Formats: sequence, C-alpha cells, structure tokens
Amino acid sequence: MSDPGEQEVLDLGDMDVDAFNEYAIEQGWSDGFPLVPPTEEKVARFVETCRGDNEPFPPMTPRQVLPTLQTIAANAVMAGCKPEYFPVVVAAVRAILKPEYNLHGTLATTHPCSPMLMVSGPLRHELGLNCSSNCFGQGTRANATIGRAVQLTVLNVGGGKPGTMDRATQGSPAKFAFCFGENEEESPWAPFHVRRGFEAGDSVVTALPTEAPHNINDHGSTTGLGILQTVAGTMSETGNNNIYGKSPFMIAFGPEHAATLKRDGWSVEAVQEKLYELSAVHYSRVSEDNRKNYEEREQFPVNDHYYLAPTPSAIQIVVAGGPGKHSAFLPTFGFTEVCSVRIAAR
Repeated sequence: MSDPGEQEVLDLGDMDVDAFNEYAIEQGWSDGFPLVPPTEEKVARFVETCRGDNEPFPPMTPRQVLPTLQTIAANAVMAGCKPEYFPVVVAAVRAILKPEYNLHGTLATTHPCSPMLMVSGPLRHELGLNCSSNCFGQGTRANATIGRAVQLTVLNVGGGKPGTMDRATQGSPAKFAFCFGENEEESPWAPFHVRRGFEAGDSVVTALPTEAPHNINDHGSTTGLGILQTVAGTMSETGNNNIYGKSPFMIAFGPEHAATLKRDGWSVEAVQEKLYELSAVHYSRVSEDNRKNYEEREQFPVNDHYYLAPTPSAIQIVVAGGPGKHSAFLPTFGFTEVCSVRIAAR
C-alpha cells in the first residue's frame, strides 16, 4: 500500500477500509471524508494513464518534497478518482506548482483561498465534468474527486496541514474540493483556454487560488449594462482581498446573463473595461485605519478610488452553470497569477 506522502510501500496487512481510514486519520493523511485505500495495483493503474510524462515536478511547498506520479496517484486514488481523471490531476498539480501561482503564499496566508480548478476543452465531456447546473456544488464524481485529489496532494505531499502550515483563519468548504468545467457550449465568447493562447482542440486546466464563489443574483436587469452594474456592485466590497489591486480574479457568468450581454454587443474586453471602472471603491467607503495601512504599502487611490485589479484584462471572464439569472464572483488571495496547463493526451 503506497504511502501518500512518501515514495515507499507500507505493508498494512489485512487492514479493511474502515481500519485504513482510522489509520489515515492518525497519520494526518485525511481531509475528514472517507478515503479509498491506495493499493499498489490501483496506483499503478493511475500512473499508466500518464505513461510518457517524464517532466519532473518542482518541489512542493512547504515541505519542499518532490512530487512524483506515484505520490500524486496515491492521493488521487484516496480521493475517489477514476484512472481516466488522473491526467487532469497531474496537469492541475503542475499549474499550482508554477512560481507565479504562489502556492506557499496561499497556504501561509490567513485568507480562505483554495485551488480553484477550471477545465476547458473536449475532455470535459469525455470525463463527465459538470459545466452546467450546480457545477460548483455536489453530485458529480469528476468535479468532486479531481478537486479533492489536488487538495490531498497539497496536504500529504506538500505538508499543507490545517492549523500548522495552512494558516487560514476560518477556511472554506472550497478547501475540500473546487473543480468545475467551463460551459463553452453556452458561452457567447471564445473558450477561456483559446483566449489564453491554446488550441481549440486542447484540453486545459486553469488554476487560481480563490475564495468559494460569491453568488450574484440579478433577476431584474434586462440589459447587459444593468447586469454589469449588479456584478460590479457585488465585486465592490471593502473587505475583499482584491481591494489591494494586485492580482487577477474571476467572474463566472451564468449562461442567461452571458446571453443578454452578447445580445447587447458586449465583448469580453468591453466587459472587463466596464467592470474595472464600475467596481472601483471610493476612498470614503474605506476606513481611515485601512487607508493608512494602504498608504504604508504604497497603495494610493486613483481619482479617489481603489481599483480591484491591476488592469481590466486581469478580470477573468468565463461562463459556467445552467439556467437561472445568477452569476458568481470568485475573489482571489491577492498575490497570484492565473496558471493554465494543457492536459496531456492519454
């Protein structure tokens, strides 16, 4: 039975599933949900799906342990993944290990950020990833277990244990698993991965350390501008980490809101420009103490406003979800970048 954190084999004898789970809790391997025992046979089957992927992984913070396909596979097995999900998990691990993602910062911070994973491209449907109704929620094995596998890898390989190396004050349910598919079929714009420079036929996983989604309800607006005013009003929070204006964040439009924007001629670039301007926070809404804190960080209002993103293009625009006049705001940790990795062909 493979140890999920080290490349070695443990002989656990006749231990059944219940006993294994108790043992895993004692070892600190568990996220609190039941785990699937990572037998050598299962781990090997997962690794086989990535045969030929010989690119080494950089060390995973904070332990600075070098992940391997075997150790990542052990965690994917424990998470309940199917073998065919494993290339997505591997690509996602590569994404969060990019220096610009800032994995160490996302674990050391008291902010409740989590690796948000979005899959774009044809593999979404092959794996049964939910891109539509309740795509951020429960009920789909691929969404739940791919996101969970990455979290378990950070826990068991990287050592990001809650309360010690993961310093989140309150955390978030998104820390169990946060993975969904882009709803390309109902998006009026080019797929996100194409806008990132990948080929349309590529399958790509994008990672960004975000909070859990903040719902944006707008059943009243009948114009694209009205929807953008509502979205910007939701974004414009003085307690939002993005008020530091240092990093990208994401807006996931529901298909109905996106269709209204398309009908009224709103391109992605125009949406970004309008949200950038409308969401800026007037300095009068920020406490005097916080204004002094920002000044010490050499952050000053521009035209009496604090802008939430460094540039309009840092506002990431996607479509996800199903019927209903809802969209979502995904704030980030504040010191990160969007990281996208092509999923290796199986």
